[in-house]
Amino acid sequence: MPARATDRRRAAVLGSPIAHSLSPVLHRAAYAELGLREWTYDRFEIDEQALPGFFGTLGPEWAGLSLTMPLKRAVIPLLDGISETAASVDAVNTVVFAEDGRRTGDNTDIPGMVAALREHGIEKVDTAAVLGAGATASSALAALARICTGEVSVYVRSAARAAEMRQWAERLGVAVRIVDWTDAEQALDAPLVIATTPAGVTDTLAHAVPERPAALFDVLYDPWPTALAARWSASGGAVVGGLDLLVHQAVLQVEQMTGRSPAPVAVMREAGERALAAR
Repeated sequence: MPARATDRRRAAVLGSPIAHSLSPVLHRAAYAELGLREWTYDRFEIDEQALPGFFGTLGPEWAGLSLTMPLKRAVIPLLDGISETAASVDAVNTVVFAEDGRRTGDNTDIPGMVAALREHGIEKVDTAAVLGAGATASSALAALARICTGEVSVYVRSAARAAEMRQWAERLGVAVRIVDWTDAEQALDAPLVIATTPAGVTDTLAHAVPERPAALFDVLYDPWPTALAARWSASGGAVVGGLDLLVHQAVLQVEQMTGRSPAPVAVMREAGERALAAR
């Protein structure tokens, strides 16, 4: 259990680069709504080399940490244990500090994806497609393991990436079909498409959106909407965005770190939307 929510407590997001992170906006909005006036949430530019030293400076006032790239795997040796969800993808984005000093890692990206989809009425699909094969794609596979009853097509650019995704699929118990990126337009016919690629990569696919698209989950939130998401929405398809994911994974972090549930989803989303609009 986290330390008492009435104490003066600290939390923060770590990563490199980190200046763009919306996590402070979301967590601070939650603290204000929950009446946690003594709680603070900051951001720190930390890479893999600096991470052990930073952990050594953390005192009993710390409640938890959010972790982004490149720290999600680097943090694991510094922890006392990790959840089954985090272990399934060898990635931790959440660390909770208990009163006895124990540091436990979790991954809220995966249930955050599931929650974001559920919020848009997507609870089960027969098949799905994943665009990309990076770290976020492995989380997408883990989320699909919970909601997809059939085969997942993964569109990749290299043989090395293909091999990695096959390994993740076997580990997660997901039936996958690896497809070369040159055929990525085929992905858009799937009942659920999850785009996990960096900004701009899927722009060239926008022209190929079907007349009646199903559902798109584009994990980007800035810039938003992406060209693909804009065309998808204009064609009448359901679109789940990166802010939806960011909010839902942060909701779970707030609940774990503070011991307060439920976290204020709407308030956190509104704060995120305002911050993005101001950029």
